[in-house]
Amino acid sequence: MRLQKETMPMRYAGVIVDVSGGRLDRVFTYRIPPRLEGQVTVGMQVEVPFGRGNRQTDAYVVELSDTCACDEAQIKEIQNISRRGIAVESQLIELAGWMKEEYGSSMLQALKTVLPVRREVTPVCSRQVSWRLSKEEREAFMGSLSPGRNAAQLRLLTALMEEEILPYETVTHKLHISAATLRSLSEKGIITVEEKRQYRNPVAGKGAGGDIPALNEDQRRIVDGICGDDRKGVHGTYLIRGVTGSGKTEVYMGLIAHMLATGRQVIVLIPEIALTYQTVMRFYRRFGDSVSILNSRMSAGERYDQFVRAKKGEIQIMVGPRSALFTPFTHLGLIIIDEEHETSYKSETAPRYHAVRTARKRASMAGASVVLGSATPSVDSYYRCGTGEYRLYTLDRRAVEHAVLPPVEIVDLRRELEAGNKSILSRRLAELLKERLEKGEQSILFLNRRGFTGFLSCRSCGAAMKCPHCDVSLTLHRGGRLICHYCGYEKAVPRVCPVCSSRYIAGFGAGTQKVEAMVEKQFPGARILRMDADTTSGKGGHEAILSAFAGGQADILIGTQMIVKGHDFPNVTLVGVLAADLSLHGASYDATERTFQLLTQAAGRAGRGQLPGQVVFQTYSPEHYSVRMAAGQDYEGFYWEELPYRRLLHYPPVYAMMTVMLSSKDEEAAWRAVRAADALIDRYIDRWQRARGADQAPEKIGPCDAPVSKISDIYRKTLYIKHMDRHVLVTIKNGLESLAPWKDEKAGVLVQYDITG
Repeated sequence: MRLQKETMPMRYAGVIVDVSGGRLDRVFTYRIPPRLEGQVTVGMQVEVPFGRGNRQTDAYVVELSDTCACDEAQIKEIQNISRRGIAVESQLIELAGWMKEEYGSSMLQALKTVLPVRREVTPVCSRQVSWRLSKEEREAFMGSLSPGRNAAQLRLLTALMEEEILPYETVTHKLHISAATLRSLSEKGIITVEEKRQYRNPVAGKGAGGDIPALNEDQRRIVDGICGDDRKGVHGTYLIRGVTGSGKTEVYMGLIAHMLATGRQVIVLIPEIALTYQTVMRFYRRFGDSVSILNSRMSAGERYDQFVRAKKGEIQIMVGPRSALFTPFTHLGLIIIDEEHETSYKSETAPRYHAVRTARKRASMAGASVVLGSATPSVDSYYRCGTGEYRLYTLDRRAVEHAVLPPVEIVDLRRELEAGNKSILSRRLAELLKERLEKGEQSILFLNRRGFTGFLSCRSCGAAMKCPHCDVSLTLHRGGRLICHYCGYEKAVPRVCPVCSSRYIAGFGAGTQKVEAMVEKQFPGARILRMDADTTSGKGGHEAILSAFAGGQADILIGTQMIVKGHDFPNVTLVGVLAADLSLHGASYDATERTFQLLTQAAGRAGRGQLPGQVVFQTYSPEHYSVRMAAGQDYEGFYWEELPYRRLLHYPPVYAMMTVMLSSKDEEAAWRAVRAADALIDRYIDRWQRARGADQAPEKIGPCDAPVSKISDIYRKTLYIKHMDRHVLVTIKNGLESLAPWKDEKAGVLVQYDITG
């Protein structure tokens, strides 16, 4: 059986049972009883008897058929269609199957990803009391009542003559009508007591309306180009590379307006919760109640209600992080992914899907287009523009009149150390902070800690301790060993720097709280806000801090990467990056790309209004091309420096790379499992070499410890396989899944796949 939509009644349904455990990850066949024929559809949630005890269990319909290959006598019947879950289109079920194949997971894991809201919580309902009689019948009935014996009934009916629909609470509390009186009138057919479901709207009452800003020439060119393709029935993937402040959001709104005018719906993905408030308000003020949001900090009831409203067509625009991609829109026309380069678009749990690639698949199934936007596109996306997969548009100037990109000063922290300055703030940054405080302007201090995983570097020359084979930083482990988490190479921590022989070798230990304390000490009168995981842990934490800063309640905002992503503060005229090169030394092949993106995004927070901005990068690596190119907002220059490195070392996007991670509570079992997988992959590579030549064979690195080798007493081991053709890696994954050479129920070995590129 295959996934399909059927118009004729089917006799059998293939279902996935909602029970944890890989051994149950298969399709079970059930008979559709006559009373449900024509009602069961692909994607529907049903109740089935399961197991020897015929326990009532929820299941998802993934296929329908009029024939059955099983023993008819052993087939059980579907009991009911579940009313507790949202039935989704077969399209989402098909998408789950594609994710299972592309990224490696059980079908159940994939289904639970595309069906993120499966079970209804306690609904919010309201009741109303209204007439059931015609106007003539009302007067006749009221004339038959006695003011003495029927005073309560007359009181209610008189109120209904003035207002034809009354809230139940008004009737019972203000008019003092008993439930018995209401029941009596209802049974006689005089009134109707109706219960209505109320759907929670997380953006209701925020205020809509306002002027629609005119698009400038560059913005209009993009909107006209994409909408022109849509009118011709051409649906593709478009990348908008626009400098920070160039007005990409206004382009998105122009595209959304076109989609709404043609009766279609739009999903807008944002990288994380910190962007939700500012972003959604811009959309809400333009499109009103047709907009809703999803995020992980909403209650289960709020999330459920948004999916129901989307399913019923009550909203046309869904804004949220990657889970919003699975909004059950039936007339999807466009998926927009803002800040498409962000790593939060990659799932960290199985299936480890990437929102960009998955959005392209969903769009192709729905006849929709995908628009990606970023000031610093991922190298992968820009590479696909060169191959013709994506169409590129550029915005090279800021949208606000007279607003220009801020100048960037690069401060060499090695010289600061030589001058005796051991403060987190360089002398130049401290001077500029003082100036802003005197002028009443705002500043942002960004601590670049992304990718920080215990690397060591020299404080005299800036050199990081790197793997000689993989060109990534070595990670410091207990016992004083430096280890590469790609190939397993290790060495002892050197006593002196191998480049300049300095003894100043150390990691970076400052966090946001330490930075806040030092800034308070140096500028005692400054009003400071700190934004990190601790200060934003509660519901609405991000919104409260961002709103306070936007409202001028603080002079300085200190934080990690969450403060430099997409926010627009017109009074911010200074951005200081305290450790610009810190993320350069992450133990990953794309650490340089992440550094360039973060620095460029950080620089873009300054001077977005009428006031000119200024930026300071503090770094131990002022000569590194990612730092230099970010200072000049030179994306093209960075891309052409970075791509040869990827090509030379066979990293994405030139090659695809698959990580195979095996984990177990028993470390020896984890090693046995990863070695068994290694041997199987070696046999596959050997056959490939004999058939097509060594230069066409997949490459393997490892096995070795994972970058975080132990979590919650679970040991993790990895293998990496690279090849120019992603489908070759998928084939290897399928072989590993089918043979499972590490199979050992007692050891409890788990496997995860992560395919990039």
